[in-house]
Amino acid sequence: QVHLAESGGGLVQAGGSLRLSCAASGRTVGEYNMAWFRQAPGKERELVAAIFWTGTSTYYADSVKGRFTISRDGAENTVALQMDTLKPEDTAVYYCHAGGDYRNDGYLPAYGIWGQGTQVTVST
Repeated sequence: QVHLAESGGGLVQAGGSLRLSCAASGRTVGEYNMAWFRQAPGKERELVAAIFWTGTSTYYADSVKGRFTISRDGAENTVALQMDTLKPEDTAVYYCHAGGDYRNDGYLPAYGIWGQGTQVTVST
């Protein structure tokens, strides 16, 4: 069965960095478009970053541009999110998604699979 395994979450102080990783395991068909979402308590889940399956195109939410970088992490259907200059407002559960529709103005998780999420907490 295909599933996504996430790692790298944790607690950091404002201004620090974390690197999240998401890997698909099990049977997969070709390469997937992949993305990171986040959801803070009491708020809706929001798209943070996405990457086209070839790795040649990326999307970032305005709130993280210049601070976060999404990339293929040296294997098929594996993606990383490098988070620098973290702010308290970045605190959320971060979810990986694979197999959605990549667009030049976003990413639609209408199909595909979700990871279980990993907690990122940025202290003041």
